[in-house]
Amino acid sequence: MDLTSWVIVPFLIGSIGIYSLFKVLQRLRSRAYVQDAVVVITGATSGLGKECAKVFYKAGAQLVLCGRSEERLKDLINELSRMPKGKMQMYKPHMVIFDLSDVEAVTSAANEILQLAGKVDILINNAGISYRGTIRDTKITVDRMIMDTNYFGPVALTKALLPSMIKNKRGHIVAISSIQGKISIPFRSAYSASKHATQAFFDCLRAEMAPHEIEVTVISPGYIQTSLSLNAVTEDGSKYGVMDKTTAEGRTPEEVAQIVLRAVGERSKEVLIAGLVPTLAVYLRPLAPKIFFSLMAARAKKEGKQKNS
Repeated sequence: MDLTSWVIVPFLIGSIGIYSLFKVLQRLRSRAYVQDAVVVITGATSGLGKECAKVFYKAGAQLVLCGRSEERLKDLINELSRMPKGKMQMYKPHMVIFDLSDVEAVTSAANEILQLAGKVDILINNAGISYRGTIRDTKITVDRMIMDTNYFGPVALTKALLPSMIKNKRGHIVAISSIQGKISIPFRSAYSASKHATQAFFDCLRAEMAPHEIEVTVISPGYIQTSLSLNAVTEDGSKYGVMDKTTAEGRTPEEVAQIVLRAVGERSKEVLIAGLVPTLAVYLRPLAPKIFFSLMAARAKKEGKQKNS
């Protein structure tokens, strides 16, 4: 080996070692952040919410699982109880049953959460509903229903729990948004609007909570292999009932749940979970809007022909 190799090789080995040590310390710090924390998860009975319940339970969190179905929440708690126990202490989850779209019920649900757990360290606003339809044919009641579930519900729950976080000088609020909170695509108007509103609200919240040292994380996934498209509503409020190809080919909810856990542990401000094309679209929208708008118009024309055929 020449003199250059004698210098470069030890430098590379040392750099790799330092980076590996940094990642180990980061993982330990993340694990300590979640372990024993009271974590509230909405929409916990299926899809991403259910997988988040599993990964946070395994990480040693004290879970408060929220959803509309008592039976499905009980099934989830039973499933969690059968998971292999590690060395860390595992806590039996609580459950709180309420409909997030009923904004008036959210305040009483927040009080019940605080009565059961005493505090909330991490709130994961996950529950939501999707939509398929044309703006022209969509009833305004459908727009309102989607906004109640995807926007006003999470906002109401966040506001109800925020005072206790400020009082305890500890809190972390997570919003599961969507890549459609950053770019809008045809025939998803109500859903995209609700996610744009979510993005704006929690960006403002992050800034306002900085003096109180309360963390805010916005997670923006692309397509996930869940029943979101099956349960989506159409122009008149009826169920869409179709598994879209893009949804079926999306990321697994288990994979996304692990990313959520890591984002919380690392106190990430924002995380985009999407493939190359959607990610490029996010940057194309502000950098080359004319191109972006042309592409969306072409997509609308194509999907409109398929819908009418």
